[in-house]
Amino acid sequence: MPEPDWRSAQTGLTGTEQQDTLTGYCPHTRGLRIPDITVFRGIITDVPDFDPSTDAETLYNAMKGMGSDKEAILDLVTSRSNAQRQEIIAAYKCNFGQDLIEDLKYELTGKFERLIVSLMRTPAYHDAKEINDAVKGAGTNEKVLIEVMASRNNQQIQDMVAAYKDAYGSDIEEDIITDTSGHFKKTLIVLLQGTRDESGVVDADLVEQDAQDLYAAGEEQWGTDEAKFIMILGNRSKTHLHMVFDAYEKIGETTIEDSIKNELSGDFERLMLAVVQCIRNVPMFYAKRLYKSMKGLGTVDNTLIRIMISRSEIDMLDIRECFRLLYEKSLYNMIKDDTSGDYKRTLLNLCGGDDDLAGEFFPEAAQIAYKMWETSAMTKVQLRPTLRPAHDFDPAADAQALRKAMKGFGTDEDIIIDIIAQKSNAQRQEIRQTFKSLLGRDLMKDLKSELSKNLERLIIGLMLTPAEFDAKMMKKAMEGAGTDEHALIEILVTRSSEQILAMNAAYQAGYSKSMEEAINSDTSGLFCRILVSLAQGAREEDPANEERANADAQELADACNADSDDMENKFMSILCTRSFPHLRRVFQEFVRYSNKDIEQIIKKEMSGDVKNAFYAIVRSVKNQPSYLADRLYKAMKGLGTDDRALIRIMVSRSEIDLFNIRKEFKETHDVSLHEFIQGDTSGDYRKTLQLLCGGED
Repeated sequence: MPEPDWRSAQTGLTGTEQQDTLTGYCPHTRGLRIPDITVFRGIITDVPDFDPSTDAETLYNAMKGMGSDKEAILDLVTSRSNAQRQEIIAAYKCNFGQDLIEDLKYELTGKFERLIVSLMRTPAYHDAKEINDAVKGAGTNEKVLIEVMASRNNQQIQDMVAAYKDAYGSDIEEDIITDTSGHFKKTLIVLLQGTRDESGVVDADLVEQDAQDLYAAGEEQWGTDEAKFIMILGNRSKTHLHMVFDAYEKIGETTIEDSIKNELSGDFERLMLAVVQCIRNVPMFYAKRLYKSMKGLGTVDNTLIRIMISRSEIDMLDIRECFRLLYEKSLYNMIKDDTSGDYKRTLLNLCGGDDDLAGEFFPEAAQIAYKMWETSAMTKVQLRPTLRPAHDFDPAADAQALRKAMKGFGTDEDIIIDIIAQKSNAQRQEIRQTFKSLLGRDLMKDLKSELSKNLERLIIGLMLTPAEFDAKMMKKAMEGAGTDEHALIEILVTRSSEQILAMNAAYQAGYSKSMEEAINSDTSGLFCRILVSLAQGAREEDPANEERANADAQELADACNADSDDMENKFMSILCTRSFPHLRRVFQEFVRYSNKDIEQIIKKEMSGDVKNAFYAIVRSVKNQPSYLADRLYKAMKGLGTDDRALIRIMVSRSEIDLFNIRKEFKETHDVSLHEFIQGDTSGDYRKTLQLLCGGED
């Protein structure tokens, strides 16, 4: 198969000569020096025919007299490079005997003033101020420390250290040591040395050794050797670490990111993840940071300002590309919707253009998508539950304790919760049977009579077998006037064939009707056929087959040029039947054939429930815990809570992968699942959910 056009989109190099500019991928070599050919694409560059004295006069005139010409100020400042702005500052003082930055502070206000003044500082002094603001005062802004320290190269860090000393008269290392602790502090100090290997020399033997050492330091042993993670991730070259990450995935069948999530915690975990993300793809790291700064209610303006300024002359075009790939919306339009006034105009100038106007998937984004699917195809996620079987389990004692908690006047909800929410489902079934054997009573009926509302729904959900619970959730999604299509999609997409077959049997037994009949009577058209296909529980479980994956990818790419019905039918025939490992490879090869990502096609060419179903399959194939984390977030964000969705996911995933979901939730939304539940629920219902959650990240 010929190489697609995007292989040489940035550098003009092909095959083993090329290091992919956005993914950082490079070929494995032994003892060779791999040149750094990464092409950075900034927005702001040196303006030709530059005259600092003329610009200084323009700014002086814009600020003299009553009022200020803010448009003249922002247009001039955002059209000059930082080096040219420094010349303007010097010319302003020579020509008018005044400090330009002080005049700007006097004339401007609010976020606009903060943005313009920050643009006038050199990158090193801007970074120094951000670090100083993060550590001074009562609290510490760990997110700023993580972002800056993980993403700067050696020269940038060394310049920042010198600028900090000059500006604040203190040592940046001492201030960070005073304000942080533990492994988080140790990693920051390692990064602060600015001594990461930048030689480009790669020793394949050392690559294998580092991969083995990282695996031995985490996944292979009980406990974690944090020092090994700090030493390797804090010192090795980016080229070297790319190859270490690839080798690690082959050894452990999991990504280094998943291992970090499993083995580390807190700010140390977040810093290590940021380092890995910046090793892999700095623009992608910043695209995610920008999105988090603007999504939801309120804007984190300091983050928005810091990134737009620091990357405007380096890689803003690449950040825009990544942003649109990830969020199906241009950075330009997100800024436009989330800010206002002169502040917005300045940010939009730094952004440089609206990628939505192009309306297409760019070659650079194809590189990113291909590498993302390659990583997904290579790795096997270690699924971790939050709920495990209780030790020293005594079903008779638990049955007696539950009866006592419900007997007489009033109910002891705490005892009920502590027993039921801390046992595995298999243990709960033993309690349920023992309760009837010892006491001649139906535990489910007793619980229903003693509990109410969401607590009752949650506790009863935990007492059902997984198949019974899934069947009940399917029934609830289809009963009454409306249909919860999102629930139907979520359940059928995320269950294995074995689980779906058990669900079918439970549905027939519980409701004297087949689940397929219920789906046919409650949905219609292609969406109905997709659900019926998934409900067969016949998805293949084979590993990826390279030849067949190429054929499937070619069929999907060809279908994109057919009419809508033919395209959707072809997508259904492949997406609803092939195994997840096989589909990962199909989606990777699809990028080669179409120069587009499968998610982009689904979002652009399809609509309604059909689009939602196919999109859910793709998200689950790529990263099911991430998909379910998003479902949990949507269940609780904004006004009102979708308690049925919240209960469904927390109950069904607590013994499968809720720990993974927790980690994805924190990484994606910058808030822990535990904290989100705390703010969105109350009382015994909240207590039970938090027990299932299993901990605070």
